[in-house]
Amino acid sequence: MDKVFELQRLKDFTYKIFKKIGCPEEQAVLATDVLLNADLRGIDSHGIARLSGYVRLWEAKRVNANPKVKIVHESPSTAVVDGDGGLGLVVAPQAMEIAIKKASVAGTGWVAVKNSNHFGIAGHHAMMALEHDMIGLSMTNASPLVAPTFSVERLLATNPIAIAIPADKQPPFVADFATTTAANGKLEILQRKNKDAPEGWIQKKDGSASTNPHELKEGGALIPLGSDREHGSHKGFCLGAWVDIFSAVLSGANYGPWVPPFVAFLAPPADPVGEGIGHFFGAMRIDAFRPAQEFKIHMDNWITRFRSAKTVEGEEKLIIPGDPEREMSIERKKSGIPLNPKVVDDLTELAGRFNVEF
Repeated sequence: MDKVFELQRLKDFTYKIFKKIGCPEEQAVLATDVLLNADLRGIDSHGIARLSGYVRLWEAKRVNANPKVKIVHESPSTAVVDGDGGLGLVVAPQAMEIAIKKASVAGTGWVAVKNSNHFGIAGHHAMMALEHDMIGLSMTNASPLVAPTFSVERLLATNPIAIAIPADKQPPFVADFATTTAANGKLEILQRKNKDAPEGWIQKKDGSASTNPHELKEGGALIPLGSDREHGSHKGFCLGAWVDIFSAVLSGANYGPWVPPFVAFLAPPADPVGEGIGHFFGAMRIDAFRPAQEFKIHMDNWITRFRSAKTVEGEEKLIIPGDPEREMSIERKKSGIPLNPKVVDDLTELAGRFNVEF
């Protein structure tokens, strides 16, 4: 049975661990906020369950705990940022801030990042634009665990995309999704619960269908959205490829099969084509297109109309992107965050290793 923890207790523990590995005060706070925001929004696969993974990367000397994030190339509305091998949890928010600053001057801001690491949930970074009356965009490449449509080679990652759009009185529209049928973290959750994966998530190494959540360890692969001729065929592959190209080919990071793995026990490819993992961020000032208040009133109208859509039998209402995560955030702030017993054991071991109370 899951054990429930107060958000602040988990934040205090996570902050202390990041400090123990050498993160400066401000970066430890930033990394903690990004990581725990995933748990708060119900995206448990990218939250504190991944903390030990980041620590193992640091122990393998694949993460710089005190990076000097810097712009290495820029124009009035664009920039390329070098993450200096830092935690993506730290690099990504700093890069998004650069995109927002450029948008405040030029109308839009676009930032490509190289030499970074796993950045948590894409939605966190996209949502940073909301308080500035801007639309935020965030995407990243990652470990190659995905076979392109009709392939058996693992050449892409789950490559998520997030977009955050402000409204007036309605909550913002926040879409945050992997370009595969399911993210790898969802398989990890199934593994902890000893449950099978739904059909259409993964394939065996020969390309045939599988429901084994451990299939990746047997040489299998995650599959993109669609992935057969009857359900969109190449569309998910196209989305994942777009993310990979914008995040890495554009920035100078590793792309495709050359992206270093998140797990520390696997060495990065010996023939890199770039530096680290890549991200891409965008910020668009609404008043660069039309008055911001006017736009937000129309977003309210858009959201309200879609909420009232007639649904199929058995469904109560249409879900607007961002609704489930927002509702989960309200609930978990009040009642706490549930952690799987295997995650609790993992964090307890981590606490003992660093002499931090959990």
